[in-house]
Amino acid sequence: MYDFISGKVVARNPAFVVLENEGIGYLIQISLNTFSALAENSHAKLYIHMAIREDAHVLYGFFDQAERSLFQLLITVSGVGANTARLILSSLSTSETLDAIANGKVHVLQSVKGIGGKTAQRIVVDLKDKVAKSGISSEKVEPLYNTIKTEALSGLLILGFNKNAADKVLDKLLQQNADLSVEKLIKEALKLL
Repeated sequence: MYDFISGKVVARNPAFVVLENEGIGYLIQISLNTFSALAENSHAKLYIHMAIREDAHVLYGFFDQAERSLFQLLITVSGVGANTARLILSSLSTSETLDAIANGKVHVLQSVKGIGGKTAQRIVVDLKDKVAKSGISSEKVEPLYNTIKTEALSGLLILGFNKNAADKVLDKLLQQNADLSVEKLIKEALKLL
């Protein structure tokens, strides 16, 4: 229904962004990679996937078409819903995910919180040929980072993690390396939660 939405960034955090276009604010769920690519831009263009469920119409936005195409492939796999696909694309870059699928690196997919061995194998088996045929390629985007613990915590809470556990993990990670970006902080936290 929608290919992309372009507009002024009204609000942003690691899990969603609000884009205003012609007086309408669109709440768009995003991956951590898209959040990083948006950086501090005041205007953005996101490629959209609209999921229509019984209880909601949800917009998922992606900084580039390659990430959206990969998301759409991931949700075709049995046992992988939109939130799981978004979690995969938050934990791994588009190129890392494509490489893991194309080369059968099940252990890379299993490193994502909530992805077990069977699901990781199913993703590889179901998508290996589709990824090769789709021609999806990822471009490296050098994002700007805003390193704030509260943004990382907010992103983890929106992804459904317990506040106390997430807070402890973030504190531990920041003690080890205080120079982590929001993206790296959340990625490392996802591995530990």
